[in-house]
Amino acid sequence: MSSSSVRNRSGASSADSDETLNIDDVSAEAKNLIDKVIKDVGKSSASKQLLIGGASGWMTGYLMMKVGKVAALAVGGGIILLQVANHSGYVKINWDKVFKQAEEVGSRIEQQSTSKGPKFLDKVERLVDRKLDKAEELLKKKERKAKKWFYRTVLDEEEPFMFDEIHVFLASFMAGFALGMAFGLVLR
Repeated sequence: MSSSSVRNRSGASSADSDETLNIDDVSAEAKNLIDKVIKDVGKSSASKQLLIGGASGWMTGYLMMKVGKVAALAVGGGIILLQVANHSGYVKINWDKVFKQAEEVGSRIEQQSTSKGPKFLDKVERLVDRKLDKAEELLKKKERKAKKWFYRTVLDEEEPFMFDEIHVFLASFMAGFALGMAFGLVLR
């Protein structure tokens, strides 16, 4: 049985059954589901953006607090165990060799970063990117000016204030994230 196939509920191998589960298929299906849920969030109503942003932010913050505590405990505990093992004589660390290798790696990185300049194509790519960014920014400014002109001259009114596409979602996500982190601290 390959590592990407899974046994079905009855315990039979995926080769024995028509119901085969493939990790790649599952991940593609999950990605499609997430894309469907979040697709064009910025173009949906403000209440939907608030709901999705707040809920996803709260979940992210809460999980981050819980997983962060476990990860910190694992890393810290591992370091302490390594130090205790070193002190007890179970593990012998040759610190001179560690420092020597760290210096060699550092000098190699420094040498490579200082001796190699950017290649000609990299320079051209950066120049083209900068010029395209400037052109895009100019077009956006012209579009805003054209909208303001249209509202003032044709409709005889000022342009109504409208949130930019995704700002409501981002604000509610950040608020939910902060609440999720707070809940992660409170609910130990």
